Amino acid sequence: MLDSEVVFSIARHAAWAPRLTTQERWAEWAREPWAIEDGEEPKVAAMPAMLRRRAGFLGRMALEVAYECLGGERDVPTVFCSRHGEVARAVELLGDLARGEPLSPTAFGLAVHNASAGLFSIARADRANHVALAGGSSTIEHAVIEACGQLADGAPKVLLVACDTTLPDPLRAFEDCEEQPWAFAWTMVPADLDAIRLSWRAQDAGIAARMPGGLEVLRFQHGAHSQLVRDAGGKRWTWSRHAG
Repeated sequence: MLDSEVVFSIARHAAWAPRLTTQERWAEWAREPWAIEDGEEPKVAAMPAMLRRRAGFLGRMALEVAYECLGGERDVPTVFCSRHGEVARAVELLGDLARGEPLSPTAFGLAVHNASAGLFSIARADRANHVALAGGSSTIEHAVIEACGQLADGAPKVLLVACDTTLPDPLRAFEDCEEQPWAFAWTMVPADLDAIRLSWRAQDAGIAARMPGGLEVLRFQHGAHSQLVRDAGGKRWTWSRHAG
């Protein structure tokens, strides 16, 4: 069976995690990764305070890298992706239901999967298209395919924002990897001389990696390896550098 593939380039990028706030620190982590622990929160100084206060920790990480990567550019379609999303808020809402307490419409609105994308577009008064998706253990790959589809449809660039964090206590027993807090953003453009190829084919389940898929891909982007192969979601995903 032949592989399916997409090819793209990254024009700008940004990443944030507790105590990993510079490109130099990310390069150190990529060479010899360590488990990222909860700690400081991003400032998201570019966002008006009234909106910033609505975002939880996961949303703030996503917004921090989105602002840093996109800068003042407007009318750029965005793809926000997270395997678990604002699951901590969802667990709180389920607890309220179990106790027979009324649900807060605001809390519900900020627990949905496109909450961060919505805050980002509202704060910037930007009507560009945005998509929010989750695709299980291969969330990052499906987000890249979606972004490449928009490039193929004629978008000159697409902002990809990926993020996840630790799971709340009731769900930690079901983890299939070591969930950690992280976020990154790429401004993706059509492939040029320095490009990345993502190919995939059907594959029986392999050995699950302990590092979340998004962090594996981020490590690959920072040059830790020339190729990354991941078995996730019933497919074998191969990331490689492509000379155009």
